[in-house]
Amino acid sequence: MEFTLVVLLISSLFDTASGDPSRSRGSLVYSRDQLFALRSSAALPKERPDVPPELRRRKRGCRTGVERRGRRRRYRPVLPSIIMGNVRSLPNKMDELAALTRHQREYRESSLLTALIPDTAAQLEGFTLLRADRSRESGKRKGGGLAVFVNDRWCNSGHITIKEQHCCKDIELLAISMRPHYLPREFTHALAVVVYIPPSANADAACDVLLSAVSRLQTQHPDALLLISGDFNHASPSSSLPKFTQYVTCHTRNNKTLDLFYANTKEAYHSLPLPPLGRADHNLEHLQPVYKPLVQRQPAVTRTVKKWSEEAKEGLKDCFNTTLRDVFSDAHGEDIDNLTNCITDYINFCVENTVPTRTVRSFSNSKPWITPDIKALLKEKKRAFVSGDKEELKTVQRELRRKIRQEKDNYRRKMENQLQQNNICGVWKGLKTISGFKEQKSQPVGDRGWANDLNLFFQPAQSPLLLPPPLSVPAIHCSSCPPSPSLMNFSPYIPDTSHPGPCPSPPPTPPCSSLSLTPHQVRKALKKNRARKATGPDGISSRLLKSCADQLCGIFSHTFNLSLKLGRVPQLWKTSCIVPVPKTPHPKELNSYRPVALTSHLMKTLERLILDHLRPLVSSFMDPLQFAYQPSIGVDDAVIYLLHTFLTHLEKAGSTVRIMFFDFSSAFNTIQPKDKGQAAGSWGGSPPHNMDSGLPHTKTTGTVLAPFLSTLYTADFSYSTSSCHLQKFSDDSAAVGLITDRDDTEYRELIQDFVDWSLRNNLQINAGKTKELVVDFRRRNNPPPAPVNILGTDVDVVESYKYLGVHLNNNLDWSHNTDALVKKGNSRLFLHRRLRSFGVQGPLLRTFYDSVVGSAIFYGIVCWSSSITDRDRKRMDRLVRRASSVLGCPLDSVEVVGNGRMIAKLSSMLNNTSHPLQDTLAALGSSFSERLLHPRCVKIVPAGCCQTAQ
Repeated sequence: MEFTLVVLLISSLFDTASGDPSRSRGSLVYSRDQLFALRSSAALPKERPDVPPELRRRKRGCRTGVERRGRRRRYRPVLPSIIMGNVRSLPNKMDELAALTRHQREYRESSLLTALIPDTAAQLEGFTLLRADRSRESGKRKGGGLAVFVNDRWCNSGHITIKEQHCCKDIELLAISMRPHYLPREFTHALAVVVYIPPSANADAACDVLLSAVSRLQTQHPDALLLISGDFNHASPSSSLPKFTQYVTCHTRNNKTLDLFYANTKEAYHSLPLPPLGRADHNLEHLQPVYKPLVQRQPAVTRTVKKWSEEAKEGLKDCFNTTLRDVFSDAHGEDIDNLTNCITDYINFCVENTVPTRTVRSFSNSKPWITPDIKALLKEKKRAFVSGDKEELKTVQRELRRKIRQEKDNYRRKMENQLQQNNICGVWKGLKTISGFKEQKSQPVGDRGWANDLNLFFQPAQSPLLLPPPLSVPAIHCSSCPPSPSLMNFSPYIPDTSHPGPCPSPPPTPPCSSLSLTPHQVRKALKKNRARKATGPDGISSRLLKSCADQLCGIFSHTFNLSLKLGRVPQLWKTSCIVPVPKTPHPKELNSYRPVALTSHLMKTLERLILDHLRPLVSSFMDPLQFAYQPSIGVDDAVIYLLHTFLTHLEKAGSTVRIMFFDFSSAFNTIQPKDKGQAAGSWGGSPPHNMDSGLPHTKTTGTVLAPFLSTLYTADFSYSTSSCHLQKFSDDSAAVGLITDRDDTEYRELIQDFVDWSLRNNLQINAGKTKELVVDFRRRNNPPPAPVNILGTDVDVVESYKYLGVHLNNNLDWSHNTDALVKKGNSRLFLHRRLRSFGVQGPLLRTFYDSVVGSAIFYGIVCWSSSITDRDRKRMDRLVRRASSVLGCPLDSVEVVGNGRMIAKLSSMLNNTSHPLQDTLAALGSSFSERLLHPRCVKIVPAGCCQTAQ
């Protein structure tokens, strides 16, 4: 039939091409051109028609996907394919098991085995059996245990060892080590832990045994792939395994998920349910690998970097030392915009001609200790293998191992030097490289219209600002200043104000006219720049300013003083590159982005100098309950003040505490410039004049003055009485109501007044994210209080809230906070183990523990150390002991660290006269000495810092 259709099609074409119907019954004659035209026709068989791409239908049934990749890499998978389940008894299910595992790489389950059953009765052809029979320590009379089958095509039986085996009444555990034929480069080998927790077991004790075993394995093998599977019943180790991901998403027994599977890597498996094996009461789970190696997820990156060597820095210093400054100051006068542009262009010109650059191509799975010498040895090894010379192959392999050890030791010494220099940023970057951690940054995707909408969203609702009138001084462009190394003198110079330059229209008296910056102040501020900060729109890096601060302080002190004198900031310094940083992994609206401004480092330096001058002038106008950006006051003080206030009130009969945690949309990005000027006038100063660059005003994240000006702006609203108060930490505001006999009138009035004030001052409260915490210990069954309504939305009452990094709950038992600290501490211990695996030991490892691990474990310890339960204290102490085993030396317990830091905090609060609790602590102090009184007996446990002083 197919041949007939083809013939008919060709005959029809020939009749049409002749153009004469009468000749259809006779012979046909075609020219050469007509035949070539037929050849290119898309209607010929087995040729694809010329269909536009937008009209071409997509073929159904794509041949890609997880299953096809698994079949293509059948015995060489990226990660092992796993079937797991509780099968109750194994010998009577061997036939069905053999049929199921015909195409699987690895199989594991919980089974009933006894010592009387030989391995041959439970052996599968092509699989290696590892078993852990149940012993008498489990407290059960029947047999049982754990069994793991490993496919010999995936891993040789000689490369499988049992690492750990444990059997008790709470848990049965079997840990094995496997070195398969293939694994991605980011994993050295594979570790598998099989677990069975009986229904009658103590869940906490079982999780402790599991966590201890996993910690030992991670300490010994920090680069291994670690898989944990088994029947956990009522136990849930998710909170104790922060670096692990659980992949079983379907029910395993009836409507419950009892069998779980964990892996220490993300996006690794996809679970599929299978019917139970035989008459077992647990369904089987098939874990299909979906993991993509790091080299496939992140392609090679090619970038151009500058080599900031000591020779390059000395060359820049010589270039700036031999440059005359008077040419610029005399030529531009008080035209600060052209002066700034010309200086910036000259500095960038010197950098381009002095600092060499190189092109670097880096792979995501390459380690920094893999040098070109090691790559050359790898090529030699391949050449020796191809040639068949075994002696040469052994020699090259020995040299390769020696070179790798040498380069890793060099990298270890580099990290030790960074620790000695307190360069935690460099150590953190090295740890990310060692562990292969790459933060997945979601890049905003959109067209030009989306970018314009985002730009308008970040700007406050105000009328467009007009550019200031240009100065009448003739502008001298940078092109008129030849880039010669003898143009300006960057030596320290104090400007002469007795002969000011010409200015056609002098502005009004600026507010900072009394401020004059010396070259020494500018030099000190330039040296405080961090070398790794992102460069602003002017192209001047912070590394340059830090290295050449002695040579650049003179010209920039003149520029800073000229800016303060004119009351005008150069437009180049106020130009910002707004980077939208997503607040969530998958942003869907404009409000899901946070604007971060990349401004000039010179502008940030000027802001720091102005901030040092501005802070003491307005300190008397600050809100006494504003805990942010205050000397010797921080997060702990804000939480302590909150705890002291409502704990003191809860001691009274019939008392209740209600706390409203406000959330602002876009924080202070909608503050109006005119409102800031009026606020400055109300503080006793003159409003700013002409401090404008013609750009839209907004307080974006990334500037130095933005946080301080925001706190100064909100100081207009303050409230503090014996029953209600409003405390702030930057834009995190909390209204606290001390309710007695269900009378919350003042509390509701405070909230309404604060909402009205926020609306008048263009601060948008997000009622959906605003939460309320109610603490009520009354024994009577009282009805819940009526919800507070903000902008037509009832505020949700929550059981726990994270305030300034500390989790508070309505029971005040710190259980939620302990869970968060344990999870964070285990995550940091992972990095601690990776650092020790490189041979870093002794004081340097202790320094890393104190700065990275201990800071996470003991966060806010002065707030909760004396109030947590014994169970939570034991959990924290176990975490400290695990850190001690990694460190190799004893560490202080939570109680010792908490008492020490509590005494230090009390001393700091007593010595700070501006602290809100200073009067309270002074009244509780001893009248005979300055020492703090101890409790009358051991049973009295202090509930906080202020109670400790009693």
